[in-house]
Amino acid sequence: MRVTSNLARSNQNMVVQVRLEYPRSSSGSFSRSFSGCNPSRLDTQSCCSCSRNSPSELSLPLRRHCYRTELLCEKSLACISLLPTKHMERTRSRNLCKHKGKLPVSFSVRAAASAPSLQNLPIGTFSKSQPAGRPVWTGRFQEHHARGSGVTHRVSAAAEAVASQRIDELQRLSGHERSGLQAQIRPKQDDFSDVSATESLEDSECGQPGTRAGVPVFVMLPLDTVWVIEKDGSLVSQIKREQSLERGLETLRKAGVEGVMVDVWWGLTERDPQEYDFSAYEKLFEKIRGKDLKVQAVMSFHAAGGNVGDTCQVPLPQWVMEVGAEDPDIWYTDSNGVRNHECLSLGCDELPIFHGRTPVQIYRDFIAAFSDKFHSLFGECITEITVGLGPAGELRYPSYPEGDGRWRFPGVGQFQCYDKYMLADLKQAAEARGHPEWGLGGPHDAGHYNSKAWETGFFNSDSGNWNTAYGHFFLSWYSGMLIKHADRILTAAATAMNRPGMKRVHASTRVSDDGHMVYEFQPACCLGAKLAGVHWWFKSVSHAAELTAGYYNTRYRCGYHDFMYMAKQHGIRLHFTCVEMRDCEHPHDGRCSPEGLLEQMIEAADLMDVPLAGENALQRYDYHAFQRITHSAFGQSASAGRLVQVTFLRMGDLMFDNWSAFLQFLSSMRGDQSI
Repeated sequence: MRVTSNLARSNQNMVVQVRLEYPRSSSGSFSRSFSGCNPSRLDTQSCCSCSRNSPSELSLPLRRHCYRTELLCEKSLACISLLPTKHMERTRSRNLCKHKGKLPVSFSVRAAASAPSLQNLPIGTFSKSQPAGRPVWTGRFQEHHARGSGVTHRVSAAAEAVASQRIDELQRLSGHERSGLQAQIRPKQDDFSDVSATESLEDSECGQPGTRAGVPVFVMLPLDTVWVIEKDGSLVSQIKREQSLERGLETLRKAGVEGVMVDVWWGLTERDPQEYDFSAYEKLFEKIRGKDLKVQAVMSFHAAGGNVGDTCQVPLPQWVMEVGAEDPDIWYTDSNGVRNHECLSLGCDELPIFHGRTPVQIYRDFIAAFSDKFHSLFGECITEITVGLGPAGELRYPSYPEGDGRWRFPGVGQFQCYDKYMLADLKQAAEARGHPEWGLGGPHDAGHYNSKAWETGFFNSDSGNWNTAYGHFFLSWYSGMLIKHADRILTAAATAMNRPGMKRVHASTRVSDDGHMVYEFQPACCLGAKLAGVHWWFKSVSHAAELTAGYYNTRYRCGYHDFMYMAKQHGIRLHFTCVEMRDCEHPHDGRCSPEGLLEQMIEAADLMDVPLAGENALQRYDYHAFQRITHSAFGQSASAGRLVQVTFLRMGDLMFDNWSAFLQFLSSMRGDQSI
């Protein structure tokens, strides 16, 4: 094995990048898995012990990447084993996983800390390539130790200074000279030492056992915080219950809440095409800013009133409804021809039928107008723009419409692909596959909204058509259309926020191949999106309710990797619901598992390195709900994934009636105590 170290300085912090070159004979299970894993997911506290003539030992808190796997996979050991699994032995005690195998005598480790302030800082480099030298561990953290012959020594500042000086030398040299100097620190041959790697399964933060960093909590404001009334013959927007709102914001500030989530309703602000009224939101954001709270602004391109917890009716713009009256195929449609007016069908995303604009252009213009109005608050007050991508603002199909009575929990729902635009795309896809008969519509045996999975021919676990060639084709197309829809809108949103003159902040610094420093910037306000927590039928084989919602997730296929990959490409934060729910709270015949679904979601996000935030689906203040949210945020151990933020549903009378319980929950989310 050859390990090539490329050293650079980024933001005054040492960065060690590692390139691994395997002999042809070494290609195997590890080389295949390594390509799909980011080794920077290691934690920060690390130590090594060895003597010149004894086996080396490297102890690192690792992260487990494989979903539903009892053993740690090669991916979590990417920077440690550097070998196929067959060379690793594993033992497990109550709190430790130990791995024994062989390592090259010189290698580097780069880690991402849990705390935002420490993210992307490197651990350092372990090397004993000098023939007569002792192994040396250099790092940025004071918790790192170099141990030899049973004696522990603190890594000296001098050792770190030598490493920093080495980096400076590499930066000053030309590319040819730098390559020559790098050759001095790489092994000349495949030389390995016996090692063991130990994983701590306890929660830790920067190497301090028993402590944990807090998870920021946002609180959703009421859906009708901003409203439109008629005044002097014209419509004007205003803040409802303004004094009560201001007192509520002050109470949240004193309690230590990070910020609030605000719905920016398309139907209230763009009452006429390309004419935007953000006056009430401008006043609202100033009030929030005055309380030193952050804002998560949701671009709500859907109507309110048809989902669980909706307390008001907010329609889509009237001029959109008028287009829908002339062309009803702009709405999602089920197999019975029933239209859903909550949001526009993705089938018309690129059709200029809305006064000369496409829906994607409409969403882009709306976000651009919002950015123009509030860009001075980006980063300082407004920290995220969450883009609505479907019903309830979530990236899904309206397969379980509860508001009009068509669906009742835990029905499997229905596929929503029967508007003429989606049917045309399905017909084209089927013809391209050489099966034009597959393009006539969705599955004929998928039941109705309130069917049980075993009652249908399509979702039946044993003989269902979901697991046939036709099933794979249709479900891939159906889910793929949803991902393309998100990709189009998020690309348009990024375009709106990346225009010249928009506020930007420094993101990272790197050294280019020719030795120049490259400074990278990003928008001051990040983008976000929501995924739905469709947890019923999760314990069945086919996961029927997820399939009709557009998530091609089954017992044999992780349907969320494609969504995470799309999110990674756009650099967005994903929000996921149902973090307060427990499996035992749901009926057995619904095969529900909100806990299993959340675990899978966290694993998929962790594997793709996508920041995942959580929301509670129902407004609850009982002990078990708060305990479950806290558990979802922090995980069971340091090896488990965690949420970067929790958004709590919602500020109102019910919250303040249960204020003492909510304060205790906030304390646990700060890491002060457990519930």
